[in-house]
Amino acid sequence: MEFEDGNAAECVLMRFDNRPNLTACVSSQIGCPVGCVFCATGNSGFKRNLKPYEITEQLMIIQRDTGLRISNVVFMGQGEPLLNLDNVLQAIEIINNDIGIGTRRMTISTSGIIPGIRKLKEINFQSTVALSLHAPNSDIRKKIMPIENKYNINDVIKELKELVNTTGRRATIEYTIIKGVNDSPKQAKEVLELIDGLHCNINIIPYNNACNSNFEKPSIDTINKFKFILERSPHKVTVRL
Repeated sequence: MEFEDGNAAECVLMRFDNRPNLTACVSSQIGCPVGCVFCATGNSGFKRNLKPYEITEQLMIIQRDTGLRISNVVFMGQGEPLLNLDNVLQAIEIINNDIGIGTRRMTISTSGIIPGIRKLKEINFQSTVALSLHAPNSDIRKKIMPIENKYNINDVIKELKELVNTTGRRATIEYTIIKGVNDSPKQAKEVLELIDGLHCNINIIPYNNACNSNFEKPSIDTINKFKFILERSPHKVTVRL
């Protein structure tokens, strides 16, 4: 979708034959300043924040072009939503009040921006918060997610627990599984230790090479073993399509 200054960002309609719900995945920034090394958007650099109307336009254009009504919205497109939080919160308010999608049918994703998580706690945020974890410990996370150098994952998990305890809303852990980087049984056990006590679901996302990197998707067997270990916990674990 091209904006009035000539910049563009992606939005995605996700639909499944066996589900009635239609989900729009929208961007909150043009590019992304977080720079995760496995991410195509992170490798493209950062241009600017999107304004509230530019975020809501993505949803409205999907509905206009498809003739379908969106029921769920995820802020998991380009950008780090918590680094554009005021505009994202305004967009959520518009989507809720004027488009008629419930707050609890929205999910906002973050790589772990602690001031943003604290603000969500202060306002008793009722949408789902998804943490882009992608690593079982701080050392590995530093290698693939530079944001770890600013916000330590143990501190992020602590803040996320406080948010969940305040809002009563279950969080989501997003874990992109990458061959030889974060996919071993030992690392699966580390993930469970890291998130112990956090009320959450876990989404395992097999790596998709969209930026010609040296990373690879693990084998199906490796992914299933990783999932099996995580399922020993109380958490619901899903391997995403």
